[in-house]
Amino acid sequence: MARLDGKKAVILGAASEGNMGQVMARLFASEGATVMVAGRHEEPLAALASDIGGHYALCDITDKAQVRAMADKAVADMGRVDAAINCSGWGLLESFVDTTEEQLDQIVDLQFKGVHHFLQAFIEKMMAQDPQGGSLISLSSATTKALINNHAAYIGTKRGSEALIECVANDYGKYGIKANTVSPAFTESPMTAQSFQTPGIVDAFVPRYPLGRLNTSEDVANACLWLCTDEAFLTGQNIQPNGGLTLRGNPQATDLEASVGAAMAKLAES
Repeated sequence: MARLDGKKAVILGAASEGNMGQVMARLFASEGATVMVAGRHEEPLAALASDIGGHYALCDITDKAQVRAMADKAVADMGRVDAAINCSGWGLLESFVDTTEEQLDQIVDLQFKGVHHFLQAFIEKMMAQDPQGGSLISLSSATTKALINNHAAYIGTKRGSEALIECVANDYGKYGIKANTVSPAFTESPMTAQSFQTPGIVDAFVPRYPLGRLNTSEDVANACLWLCTDEAFLTGQNIQPNGGLTLRGNPQATDLEASVGAAMAKLAES
C-alpha cells in the first residue's frame, strides 16, 4: 500500500516549474495522496494539478484572507486536510547594514506573518475535522543552524517561523496535530539557479557535507513525506535532510570569494 494512501495534502509554494513544492507534490501523489497545490501563478498550478490528478488554489501567503480561502477550498475540494506544507520563501541576500525597511517588511510578511496565517488556518481545519489531527510542516533553512554571511533578515525570519512551529506542537498536540520544520541547505532550484551557474560556488559548498554531496529537492520531499505518514511519532522538531551540513557549517563569504576566484582563474587558463 502507498505510504500516503487516502490522505489529503496541501502544498503551498508549488507554482515554479521544478521547484521544491512541485517535486514534493509529485512524490505525495505517487504515494497515494490527493494533493492541492497552491501559489501565486495559475497556469503552472493548473498544469501540475492536472498531471497529478489533484486540485489547485491561488494564494499569496502574505494575505491572510487568501490563506483562509485556500484552506476553505482544500476542505471543500478534498473533504479534509491531513497534511499542510508551506514551501514558500525568499532567499534575500543583503548585508545587515544595507537591508532596507521595505525589504524587512517584505520578508517578515512572507516568512513570519505568512507562516502564522498558514498555521492558524490549518490548525482550525484540523481541529474541526473528524477524526481530528494532521501534520503541519514549514520549510526553514539549514542557515538557522549554520550561519552564512549577508543573510540576517532571511535567517531571523526563518528562526521565527521555527518558534511558531514549536508553539503549535506544544499547544495543539492534544488534538492530534503534529508540527515540524524541515530545513534544506543549498539546493538546486529556481530560487538558486543563478548561484549554481556561477563557477566555484558549488565547489565551496560540497566539502561541507559529510555525505559528500548537496541535498536535493527529492531529499527534502522524502523527509516531508515521512513526517506526514502515521509512522512519524514526533512533533516540534527541526529535521535536517541536508547530508550533515550543520556539523561543519556553511562556507563564509571569504570561502566563496576564494572558490569563485580559483574557478574563474582556471577558466581563463583553459
